[in-house]
Amino acid sequence: MCYGRCARCIGHSLVWLAILCIVANILLYFPNGETKYVSENHLSRFVWFFSGIVGGGLLMFLPAFMFIGLEKDDCWGFCSHENCGKRCTIFSSVLAAAIGVAGSGYCVIVAALGLAEGPLCLNSSGQWNYTFANTDGQYLLDTSSWSQCAEPTHVVEWNITLFSILLALGGIEFILCLIQIINGVMGGICGYHCSRQQVRNCVEIDMTAKRTSPRQNHNLPLFHCNLYILLVLICKTLYRCIILYIFYFYKCV
Repeated sequence: MCYGRCARCIGHSLVWLAILCIVANILLYFPNGETKYVSENHLSRFVWFFSGIVGGGLLMFLPAFMFIGLEKDDCWGFCSHENCGKRCTIFSSVLAAAIGVAGSGYCVIVAALGLAEGPLCLNSSGQWNYTFANTDGQYLLDTSSWSQCAEPTHVVEWNITLFSILLALGGIEFILCLIQIINGVMGGICGYHCSRQQVRNCVEIDMTAKRTSPRQNHNLPLFHCNLYILLVLICKTLYRCIILYIFYFYKCV
């Protein structure tokens, strides 16, 4: 079943993306690998929003495992009737994908705000403040201004890298969950999850649908699978571009 294969592929992808989000968020608590700034509360306030741990991490496991479990259309045993099970499966996957969209969207928003505000650091005057808060994110391109942060060491690079990773991972999660919503809604409306035998049965019951229903339903699975593959390739291309940008960025610094 095309619907199930696409959903399971998205589910496996979301699991790894969620794990990476959790790791990136945890690393934000230890600038330059040091632990003392956590106890002293000298971290960016957006680190404490748990965008990667909760939004892009734990919340993402719910839709991920639900998509992976879409191997049967019996709604995890709660529906004995075949059509009831399929409707329940499609509805639950769309609902889970909506939760994923909310979690990944939260991760993206917090990461973007963290990048725009900059880190909390000790400036040349010996005060802890948000040195780049009033630059509207322009400090991201002005690497010469990063030396204004004396402590933690390399905190600007640390925050930019990890918040950028959270932004990218959250964006990919958002796109994948949005794909699953479209996939589920189109599956429910068009009924492309029906097998060839089901189509033949429909033709026998309703002879008026003989000229239209079978041909349209047979073509829909291939179309949606091709659409999913295209979107996944776009996500992979964006991810590679972000990695190359970060590599080039550090090479220039």
